[in-house]
Amino acid sequence: MGLRFFADHCVPNLVIQALLDAGHEVFRLKDYIPIESSDQTVITTAQELNSILISLNGDFADTLSYPPKEYKGIVSLQVRNHPEIIPQLMIRLINYVSLHPDQEIFRGKLIIVEVNRIRIRS
Repeated sequence: MGLRFFADHCVPNLVIQALLDAGHEVFRLKDYIPIESSDQTVITTAQELNSILISLNGDFADTLSYPPKEYKGIVSLQVRNHPEIIPQLMIRLINYVSLHPDQEIFRGKLIIVEVNRIRIRS
């Protein structure tokens, strides 16, 4: 079995399908909490589902507001108003998670996925 992700409401179906196709489990926010839920509710729900939060919401990349050590993993896709780069981001992310298939590797980390690199913050 692959990793477990909790997809924020801003995560497009393309991202969810890429993760599912790669053998990962994806929980969609809309199936668990209202779409207009606060960021704190979103990340708390991800934790309750023992999942890595995946989001395009830049707020979750703020390590002061969301210290990575307090969470089971956060993946921040850096789209920056360029949805056309999502396929490139997903190739980079899928390659990364295939090399790191253990959910525990993501605990306490913020994974920032950009077109040309992945940055990891603890």
